Amino acid sequence: MKKPDPVEQALDRLAALKHEAAGSAVVAELKAFFRNRSNLVVARAATVASHLRATELIPDLVAAFDRLMQNPAKLDKGCAATTEIVSALHELDYAEPEIYLHGIHHVQMEGSFGPPVDAAAKLRAISALALARTAYPAALDEVVSLLVDEWPEARVGAVRALAVNGGEAGALLLKLKILLGESEPDVLAECFSGLLTAAPEKSVRLVAGFVDSEDLAVAEAALLALGSSRLPDAFDVLKARWERTAAGPLRKTLLVAIAMVRSDAAVEFLLALLAECSPATAKDVLAALALFRDNEKVRSRVESVVARRNEKGVSEFFGQEF
Repeated sequence: MKKPDPVEQALDRLAALKHEAAGSAVVAELKAFFRNRSNLVVARAATVASHLRATELIPDLVAAFDRLMQNPAKLDKGCAATTEIVSALHELDYAEPEIYLHGIHHVQMEGSFGPPVDAAAKLRAISALALARTAYPAALDEVVSLLVDEWPEARVGAVRALAVNGGEAGALLLKLKILLGESEPDVLAECFSGLLTAAPEKSVRLVAGFVDSEDLAVAEAALLALGSSRLPDAFDVLKARWERTAAGPLRKTLLVAIAMVRSDAAVEFLLALLAECSPATAKDVLAALALFRDNEKVRSRVESVVARRNEKGVSEFFGQEF
């Protein structure tokens, strides 16, 4: 008979603890898991502590982080535990900067099927987010350094930190980052979204300048960032983009971006388009309007337009999407 795997048993128990109330017995059990030799068990315990909002476990999270960082390459492969610990401390509003400073500077190169990868990129990203929320006087100085980090995931963390907690200076840094250029579309997308969050009125025009980019990934990022901003000026940009290039390769993305604005004007535009466009385009419009499937008023209006079209393919697609 196969001997039970203690790590699997611990992970199963932690999965069960996640659904229990954070009483003294649960807290005591989690304390023991933070001393487990498996970094995967420690990582799961940190996730559960965060989920349960168990602030009394903060000292144990800190102690576990310090223990693992004594020899992270051996004790915490993939930075699995330290990343989840910092994430938990961030979620639990832990405001002491030392751990976050350690995390934001940590690099851990590990082997892969190709070149070595930095397993600590996500740890640096979360540490940046957390550090920016503390009262540490040089927090933004530390975060800014990550804007030029070699690893995109770390740069994304810096962008999010500056957007949420960087104030006017953070917004200006994101604008500069965009203007100087960014090779990774995911990072640029985060810059667009972050800038539209941090300085919405001032940023629509800048982001709008990228919706016609020849790089489709960049154009798509700009479109979705404008849509998620839900700004009236953003809808005007998206509408104008549709009128210029409705048949372009980003047609579906553009329609979704318009729906994401979620304004009355955006809904009216899509309904009018649905009433008169080709069957193929109608399906794309319906896919975008499906964002409103739980809005009975909008759903009823969409159904009425589909009924007036009286086209089997469009009606069937409506049934699938709504």
